[in-house]
Amino acid sequence: MKTNTKHLGIVTKKFNDFFLVDFKNQENFGNSEPFLCKVRKSINFKDQLIYVGDEVVIDNLDLKSKRAIITSLKKRKNLLTRPSVANISNIFIIFSVEEPELNLSQLNRFLISAESIGVEVSLVLTKCDLISNKKRLFLIDKFQKWGYQAITLNLQKSDYFKYFLAELKQKECSIFMGPSGVGKTTLLNMIIPGLQNRTASVSHKIKRGKNTTRNVELFSLSNQSYIVDTPGFNMQPLEIDIKLLPNLYSEIYKQVIDEGIRCKFRNCLHLNDAGCNLNKSFERYSFYKEMIESFKSHYYQNQED
Repeated sequence: MKTNTKHLGIVTKKFNDFFLVDFKNQENFGNSEPFLCKVRKSINFKDQLIYVGDEVVIDNLDLKSKRAIITSLKKRKNLLTRPSVANISNIFIIFSVEEPELNLSQLNRFLISAESIGVEVSLVLTKCDLISNKKRLFLIDKFQKWGYQAITLNLQKSDYFKYFLAELKQKECSIFMGPSGVGKTTLLNMIIPGLQNRTASVSHKIKRGKNTTRNVELFSLSNQSYIVDTPGFNMQPLEIDIKLLPNLYSEIYKQVIDEGIRCKFRNCLHLNDAGCNLNKSFERYSFYKEMIESFKSHYYQNQED
């Protein structure tokens, strides 16, 4: 049975020239399995590629074989790189408190990199079973001063994980970001049962050899809620105007916007600028200074080249 009715969908996996697409409105089809789609040959999306997370319009639905044709691409909100995924709504920065030991400078770089993308950023601390409750509360208080309500995970206590999962299900499309060894893969395997065995069915549909490589893929957590499985995903490159960097630090943004402090010059970078009125007593100020100096050094080096 075929239908020419157009439907809005979201690309959940890219597989060679094929795409798996979920309906954005699942109510019309129940918990339908994704449709296997190709792009209509006559369509030119202005030389744009289609990425996992993109919203697309599909037509020519074959309800029996679960195949369809992508006829248009919706404007995306954002696009991450390494690997590529579109339309992220939330980034969860994952860091362990021990094994490996918490590196505050590295954590700050991850947070600022995530903030530069312009989506909601959350902090998750794993392996909290390796520290005392006193230390856990100390870290929660520390990061609250950074501007983040840290989620702490102790996998020996199921309530911690249930709270975290409930939080994820409230988000439209979440992604984990963090260094190696902090527990991202463990969390994904708990959130997405059978994660390691999800590629065989796609290979069977396409009638090609099995592809066991884990590429970028969206998994549904609840109605209209997804999480991205991104093997090898790490920190995004920080490519912004140096003048915008202060806005990415909540401690600076709060003083300027909420408290209304005014420096002598509008483009004050809050270093040793004349007439700077910023209160620099917050913990992350040393990290902020390092980033500003690094930006300046990179700029002057490019000028010389």
